[in-house]
Amino acid sequence: MKAPMELHPHDLGHLFQQLGLPADPAERDAFVRTHRLPTGMRLSEAPFWNASQAEFLKKSLADDSSWSAQADELAALLSAEPPADEQD
Repeated sequence: MKAPMELHPHDLGHLFQQLGLPADPAERDAFVRTHRLPTGMRLSEAPFWNASQAEFLKKSLADDSSWSAQADELAALLSAEPPADEQD
């Protein structure tokens, strides 16, 4: 039996679209450069999300939904140290 065809791709760009954020690579990079996830803070608890964005991320991760891998990827990007040339 064939696996069902994925109708909605799930990548970082599409996660940004789901969150209502600009999704082109340059805008995603700018978001990651200007938003940091403090150590120990869950992605959905970050202060820069609105209530619906936070709920979507919380539910995606809690339910291990099809968006969970991209949410984990975003959390890792937001938790990483910025490149040395971008640090104060």
